[in-house]
Amino acid sequence: MADLISFPRTPRPDRPKSSGPEPLWRQMLGDQLRRRRHDREETLTETAEKAGVSPQYLSEVERGLKEPSSEMIAAIAGALDTSLIDLTSAVADDLRSAAVPASAAVSVSVSRGSFALAA
Repeated sequence: MADLISFPRTPRPDRPKSSGPEPLWRQMLGDQLRRRRHDREETLTETAEKAGVSPQYLSEVERGLKEPSSEMIAAIAGALDTSLIDLTSAVADDLRSAAVPASAAVSVSVSRGSFALAA
């Protein structure tokens, strides 16, 4: 068995400090879906019907309570006349603009077969 190595997490100067937890993907996805549905002035029922999901399920996705499969995300995106790339890019942009706690900012870089963690 391999030994476990702990890596200390130190603040990164390029990341702002935040008092709250880092937002979850499903929450940011839900926010983006709700915004797009509201921009189209559609009800949950109308969008859910187009996507082939229940209004209750769509509501839970929009509130960040469900972790939808890629097939469900594609169906909802299609119902909102958007592409997966546009939707995921918008969510990624939202995540980038959200404050990230320094303790959660850990990245892995690979260089010539060796691994280095930067915190």
